[in-house]
Amino acid sequence: MSKTSTRRKLGLAVAQMGPVHLADDRAAVVKRLVAMMREAASRGSEFVVFPELALTTFFPRYWMSEAEAVERFFERSMPNADVQPLFDTARDLGIGFYLGYAEITPDGRRFNTAVLVDRTARVIGKYRKIHLPGHDDHKVDAPFQHLEKKFFEVGDLGFGVWDMEGTHVGMCLCNDRRWPETYRVMSLQSAELIVLGYNTPSLNIHWNEPAHWRTSTHEIVLQASAYQNAVWIGAAGKCGSEDGHHMIGSSMIVAPSGEIVARSTYEEDEVITAHIDLAMGQTFREHVFNFAKHRSPHHYRLIVERTGAGEPLPTRQPDAD
Repeated sequence: MSKTSTRRKLGLAVAQMGPVHLADDRAAVVKRLVAMMREAASRGSEFVVFPELALTTFFPRYWMSEAEAVERFFERSMPNADVQPLFDTARDLGIGFYLGYAEITPDGRRFNTAVLVDRTARVIGKYRKIHLPGHDDHKVDAPFQHLEKKFFEVGDLGFGVWDMEGTHVGMCLCNDRRWPETYRVMSLQSAELIVLGYNTPSLNIHWNEPAHWRTSTHEIVLQASAYQNAVWIGAAGKCGSEDGHHMIGSSMIVAPSGEIVARSTYEEDEVITAHIDLAMGQTFREHVFNFAKHRSPHHYRLIVERTGAGEPLPTRQPDAD
């Protein structure tokens, strides 16, 4: 640890969820979330991370109309009557949380959304998923669909960082975690903790990806991104078999050193916890990834000038002797 830093502890919990089936109603799901929140608080946690689309099954796997999806799976406000017990419990316990859900706005726009809630049960931040995977057409020969591009718009709020009672917290969702720009934008805003939820199927319908790659690539991006951006990461997955559709688990808490300090064991509702030292990130920001001292953004222009890969640029050669 840096000689100039002092320990700053935060009790962090990640609440992995087992399957949420099509037949499960909101009340039953929220009851599970409340139970995990109580367990997290009993273990000294001050903040708990829930998965992406935590209130419903992962409905983008099913072909249906947008109107049907809105009626069954989207939230018109947050909190609402169905989710209020979770907010009430958070206020009673004095615990903050991150929650992913499907949002429809008053003017009918649809987003894959997460909110950041402080220890008084006040929503202090909102994020809308930017890197939407999948497709918007009906792939009739596929074992299931991945229709995030059909049901959601690309997020319009950017990657924000919020001050949650002295801790700088950033949010993202699922596929966002695979893109290095996600973390760097938040780290450049002095994020100390980045939290995310995900629903990752074990089968890739687009190509014959070995199943074990689904977990190993998930681990790699979280570990590398935590290290390269000097942040803690809390990642909560939905896992197990939802109506016959299997998703990976591997929920985890990762340190700025890239080490996995806590990890889920099962494919069911499970709470993992760690008392994380936020000062560890500051040590890495001072001595390894000191952005102000070492970054050279004028050499990184292609990152924002190009979307896809293109031809190599001509480079300036050193003058001949």
